[in-house]
Order: sequence, then structure tokens, then C-alpha cells
Amino acid sequence: MTRFWTTAYWRSLGVNRVVVALSAARLGDAMGNSILFVVIPLFVADLRGLSLPVEVVVGLLVGLYGIVNSALQPLMGALSDRLGRRKPLIIVGLVLMGAGTYGFTYAHGFWDLVLLRAAQGLGVALTVPASMAIMTSATEKSTRGGAMGFYTTTRLVGFSAGPLIGGYLQVHAGFDATFLTGAALLALAAALVQWWVPEVRVPPAPPGARRPFRVIDTTLLGPGVLGAALATFLMAASFSMVTTLENEFNARLHITAFGFGIAFSALMVGRLVSQVPLGRLSDHLGRKPLILGGLIATAPVTVALGFSATLGQLVALRVAQGVAAAAIAAPAFAVVGDLSKRGGEARQMSIVTTGFGLGVALGPFLTGLMAVQSFELPFVVFGLLNVAGAWVISRYLPETVERAPRTA
Repeated sequence: MTRFWTTAYWRSLGVNRVVVALSAARLGDAMGNSILFVVIPLFVADLRGLSLPVEVVVGLLVGLYGIVNSALQPLMGALSDRLGRRKPLIIVGLVLMGAGTYGFTYAHGFWDLVLLRAAQGLGVALTVPASMAIMTSATEKSTRGGAMGFYTTTRLVGFSAGPLIGGYLQVHAGFDATFLTGAALLALAAALVQWWVPEVRVPPAPPGARRPFRVIDTTLLGPGVLGAALATFLMAASFSMVTTLENEFNARLHITAFGFGIAFSALMVGRLVSQVPLGRLSDHLGRKPLILGGLIATAPVTVALGFSATLGQLVALRVAQGVAAAAIAAPAFAVVGDLSKRGGEARQMSIVTTGFGLGVALGPFLTGLMAVQSFELPFVVFGLLNVAGAWVISRYLPETVERAPRTA
């Protein structure tokens, strides 16, 4: 009876075999990728001959990764739709990300890091749109919020563990061991995709109906897709901005890389415990209220991060920021899944994942520029941007969930 209830529960969330298989692969991918979050600022600080402040260089490297993957995701999404295949692109992308991570063991200068971060960005661009297209094809509208919540939760387990592993390895084993571990986890993720994730093929268009190859097809866009992209951009920028200021946080709060890793991962813990429930709630309450509430909650929490006085305060605020992000992430992806058109899933999803990638890129980059003037300034600015984003969402984002009428 217990087993039947458990199976029925997960099915009620929309979690099927394909979702579980892809989520397991993304777990390894997220761990391998996030190991670098707390290591890159320390690695850059050890470099000699830099002509720019360390925080600016860190912002550039973190930003480059996001800019490359964001710029290329629409192209790779269009390529996936045109090929009608998803799985090969995911595997190639993961292998490229792993190779870029391993390459850090041989990096000795700024331009080495630029090349490696660009390669990693290309790998992500290959992987993400194809993965999200499989998720869209494998889920149904009535339970898509729950399924997306499960998928993003497994990714968050990886993103939570990665910074902790990276910080621990850097302190106790050095940089090379950290980079090798990240590369090994990405190789494992590629193997899991090959073994466990089934291919989802897009039926070919009938003769005469095949459209020209277009990276951006305006017929696939609309307020829903663009609004979800804006929300994920603000979410990602707000939680990734602290990466640039790791050294400053460590000095101000008298903590080590491991302590900062705990604070960084605390956001993922907040998302972890709330992502599935909030994703499922969006299946009943609607996508828009969750996204709107998440942006409104993110604003004051982000501002408060800049005034943290202890590690405990930083951790608590990151947990709160994670819960707010959970209210945005799964519902935003579910909105686009609800609005997706057959054969265009990868391109539509790539717009939202591009928003996320741009947030990861521009958040740390702009933070590095503003922090030269004032440590608190970027936190205030991003807090206000979330308020502005909430206004836009309230005006333009359509609701895709039809709520059942109340019975007397």
C-alpha cells in the first residue's frame, strides 16, 4: 500500500521515467559545474600581472560564461528543433563543459581562463535548450509545474553540493583536485544521459510545410515567453551577483572559502525544500501569482544581503532568497511549456534559459563594476530592478492555468 501511494504521489507531480532519468543526469552536471563558483574568485586572486581589480576580472569571467551560453542558446535551440533530435546535443555539451573544467589545471593567465570559460559557455548552450525541450515533450500541462519543480530540485541538489565540495577541496587539496573532480562529475553526467535518457524525436514536417531555418522565430514568441525570460533573468542576476564579491564577503565577515560555500549553497537549500511544493502549487493556483510573489519577495532580501554583518545573517538571507527564487523558476518554465508549439519547444525554452544565462552573466559583471564605487550599491540596484520586474509581470504575463470554478 505504501509503495502504491508513493508511486501515485510522484505521478501526481508529473514525475515519470523520462523526468527521473534526465533529472539524474542534471544532478551530476550541476555538481560538476557549480564546483567552480567558489573556486574561480580564489584562483583569479592567485594570478599575477592582472591590470584590473580582481573583482572586475572575476565579474568578466563569470559574465563571459553567461554571455556566451546566452548568446548561443537560441541558435542551439533552433538547431535542436531542425535536427529533430535532443540527446546528441546534450552529450556533446556536457563533454565540452567537462573538457573546459579540466583545462583549468593547465591555465596560467587571464586569456587561458577566457578561452576555457567560453568553451564552458558553449557547452551549456548545447545542453540546456535540448534538455528543456525533452522535459516539455515528456510532461503534461496539468502536472508540468510539479515535474519542472522536481527537475529543478535535482539540479539544485547538485548546485548545493558543488560549492561545498569545491570550497572543501580547495582548502584541503588545492585547485587541481577541485578542477579534476568537476570534470569527472560532468563526464558522469554525459554517461548518465547516454545510458538513461531516451531520445525524443520531433516528427518531420510534411512535404511543403518545412519552414526556413530561423534562430529567432517571432511566431514562437509572445508576452508569456518574454515575461518568463525577464523573471528568470532577474532571479538569476539577484542570486548570482554574490559570486563576484566572495573575497569581499570573506574579508568583511572573517570567513573562509568553505564558509562562503555554505552561504552560497544556502540559497539552493531554500529552493530545494520549496521548489516541488511551489511548482505543484502553480498547477492549481496559477503560474502568474507565484512568479509575481517571488519577484516581490526577492527585492528586499537582495538589498539586505549587502548589509549582512555575520555569516549567520548571510546564510539566512540566502535561504530566503532561495525560497523566493523557487516561486519563480518552475512556474516560469511551466508557462513556456504550456505555450510551446510542437517542433518549436527548444527555441521557446531557449528564450527563457537565455534569460537565466544573461542573469548569471550580467549579475556578477555589473556587480563587479558597481562594487568599485560601493559594496552595498549593487544590492540596492538589483533590489529595485526586481520591483520593476514585478510591475511588468503584473501587467503583461498571461495566465496559462485555468482554475476550476468554486462549487457552492
